[in-house]
Amino acid sequence: MPCALYVRAGNDGTGTCRAVESICTGLHWNWIRPPLVCRGGWQSTFLDQCEELGMTMAAGLDVGIY
Repeated sequence: MPCALYVRAGNDGTGTCRAVESICTGLHWNWIRPPLVCRGGWQSTFLDQCEELGMTMAAGLDVGIY
């Protein structure tokens, strides 16, 4: 199964990514791309990045890439 992840992290987000990646590996899910980590203070570009990730996933599923 394909999967994607975004993490909203104040400073790092590495631990969260590592934990979720471990779970997904155990489930034999396939990453469509590396996790998106939105670090630091809130930025409006976070919304654009998350939307792009979701649209990439949706488009790939729609055409059968994933």
